[in-house]
Amino acid sequence: MKQHLQLNDFRREDLIMKKSTTVASLIFAACALVAIAAFAQSAQLQGIIDARKGATMMIKSADGTTTPVLLTDGTQVEEVEGGLHMRKKQMGMTALIPGLPVQVQGSYNAQNQMTADTVKFKASDLKTAQDIQAGVAPAEQQLQAQQQEMAQQQQDLQQQQAKLQQEQQEQQAEAAKIAANKAAIAAANKRFGELGEYNILGEVTVLFGNGKVAIDPQYKPQLQQLADKAKTIDAYVIQVKGYASAVGSAALNQKLSTERADNVTAFLEEQGHIPLTNILAPGAMGTSRQVAPDNTTEGQADNRRVVVRILQNKGIAGN
Repeated sequence: MKQHLQLNDFRREDLIMKKSTTVASLIFAACALVAIAAFAQSAQLQGIIDARKGATMMIKSADGTTTPVLLTDGTQVEEVEGGLHMRKKQMGMTALIPGLPVQVQGSYNAQNQMTADTVKFKASDLKTAQDIQAGVAPAEQQLQAQQQEMAQQQQDLQQQQAKLQQEQQEQQAEAAKIAANKAAIAAANKRFGELGEYNILGEVTVLFGNGKVAIDPQYKPQLQQLADKAKTIDAYVIQVKGYASAVGSAALNQKLSTERADNVTAFLEEQGHIPLTNILAPGAMGTSRQVAPDNTTEGQADNRRVVVRILQNKGIAGN
């Protein structure tokens, strides 16, 4: 009986010991969890805001490491200043600008990102960061303005080069046209120079206004009479030469002399009924063979002319 009682006492003591051990384990685990939670809540980070994008800012510590910090609606932003009597001022998140030294308190997540509970900074540090930002922003704007100006200058230069190239092409085309006109005049002079074997049996000079190519009505009766006379002459040919004064460009004067000769030729054909086979190809003489000085109005008027002649071969005429 006594032995049985001793055995029961031993079992009770063992059970009490096991319960004590379990309770101690639970207390230790709870303390560990509390310690971990306390550590997470008390995590701190000091450094300078290196960059800020929306709700994320990068904090660069003194050792050079950069840590992402997440801002939430519950994050408190405080401006502090002073020693024993420290003053705090609630600020908006817009105050968190690059270059600002801050102290962050919060907890880390699995991605090693800190979720900020509070962000503190000194008022003097904020002013310094703002002054730096004020200096950086105008510099960036000035750089952008300079880049835009350089781009505009480059565009203007390209346009000027294109315009210069076009002007050069136009000048080359004009030079080629003038050369062709000169060649045509030389050919006409040669052709008409070979007419020394012809007799001149009639002649009419038609004058034109400055820049005009239409035949003045006063000359049409004279041209009609010349056409009538030509048809009474055996084996006649009509010679038409157009001229211009030296006022204006060579190309313009060549054009005027051509159109004046063509209009007179058309009148002889249509009104005078002269067959084209009896009309030599009209000669556009330009400003060659001026009959009067071009430095006077009267001289210029005399040089704006078309000369029409009735020609007959000397062999046919017998002399």
